[in-house]
Amino acid sequence: MNESLVGRRCVVTGASSGIGRASAIALASAGASVMISARQNAAGLAETLEQLAGPATSEPNSTRGHTAHLSDLSTAEGCRDLIDRVADWSPQIDAWVHCAGADVLTGAAREWSFDQKLDALWRTDVQGTIRIGREVTRRMSEQSRATESATAPIFITIGWDQAAHGMSGDAGLMFGPIKGAVMAFSLSLARTVAPRVRVVCVAPGWIRTAWGDETSDYWHDRAKRESLMARWGRPEDVAAAIRFLVSDEGAFMTGHVLPVNGGFRHEFDGET
Repeated sequence: MNESLVGRRCVVTGASSGIGRASAIALASAGASVMISARQNAAGLAETLEQLAGPATSEPNSTRGHTAHLSDLSTAEGCRDLIDRVADWSPQIDAWVHCAGADVLTGAAREWSFDQKLDALWRTDVQGTIRIGREVTRRMSEQSRATESATAPIFITIGWDQAAHGMSGDAGLMFGPIKGAVMAFSLSLARTVAPRVRVVCVAPGWIRTAWGDETSDYWHDRAKRESLMARWGRPEDVAAAIRFLVSDEGAFMTGHVLPVNGGFRHEFDGET
């Protein structure tokens, strides 16, 4: 078992499925204690909690040293609620992996108008990330000043590899500016809180989450052709990069946007 993160306390938002779930599992498998959150998918969050490895505990709403909490990070109240719950759970946070984002591609949301989708993405992915990031890194900075740990705590956000150069169609017109804002915020936050706190934005490419399982042959072909590795990425591929960033081996990483995309090959310039 990889025990590189034993003794670390980590938070992973958006952990009821996909990249958030894979990241929580990766951190726990390396020995970290993990608090996970999601907006409303209690069943998915419980399933993630069951998959986390760790020592036994008697904490309420916990399994093997880990815990879960539901918070709506599209609102200021929900952001404050989660931050307060995390503070109750642990005064020390070594890593906050902010995977929370509005799902506008599956379920009932896929039928929403462009404006409805854009509003949901703005409130959760942009405003939620900024609210959480400013307050969490402020607390991390105070914690770092008090402990003088060799490895500074880290705040990790989730961007998008195509935001930097654009993609045609409604998907590009929504996710481009939304994730571009997250990436820009992350770079500015890194400068604001250095050197006591590290900030890295992980920018996934074509990752096969729930949407990828349901999508058309066109998108399957495009995902494979736009990667030099000629395949979909997996949530576990992104989680592995996140685990590295949290570990001592990633201690000199900050102020970066890190693509995890199998090597992007820009061949398509249209959407069907």
